Amino acid sequence: MNTTTDGGRGPLTKLYLIRGVLAVAWAVAFGQAYQSADSSDPHMSLGAVAIVLLVAYPLLDAVSSVIDYRSVPDRVTAFNSALSTLTAVGLGIAGASGIRAVLAGFGAWAVISGGAQFAVGLRRRGPELGKQIPTLVSGGLSFIVGIFYAAQAAGHQPSLSVLSVYATGGGIFFIVQAGLLARKARRGTVQPV
Repeated sequence: MNTTTDGGRGPLTKLYLIRGVLAVAWAVAFGQAYQSADSSDPHMSLGAVAIVLLVAYPLLDAVSSVIDYRSVPDRVTAFNSALSTLTAVGLGIAGASGIRAVLAGFGAWAVISGGAQFAVGLRRRGPELGKQIPTLVSGGLSFIVGIFYAAQAAGHQPSLSVLSVYATGGGIFFIVQAGLLARKARRGTVQPV
């Protein structure tokens, strides 16, 4: 892996912190937008604000993956950027079809992007970037939760309220990973975190 002298820690620390904070803010905004809509009919299209937020979340991931790739080049992050961009388009279209379509699309994205995040965590477990435990846990959970969302989409009462929980959890894991990288940088060591 081609890294800078600090192992890409500085740029990744900032990226993870900003990404985590934005994910938590998105969760709050989406939770409010979704609650204000009539979500009792799983076939009803969502409101404009909810759809814009649904498109924005994978776009946040796409932009973050591009920045991540520039800090520590990895084909998996490049793949994830393209996947997240396509997901944003797909969720925008699915928003007009209703909750089932959105939850199924989000679930599929969570499975694939979670697998990609887990792979990136495994590849970055060296001394420069630490053990990547929060990244590995977050990617693994995303994969598992994505399967659950896809199953829930086919159920009797699908709900998008779970997406706020997903984004909050992911945001917290990014913030924790940023904290671990910042602590490693302050110590000035290359011992595993």
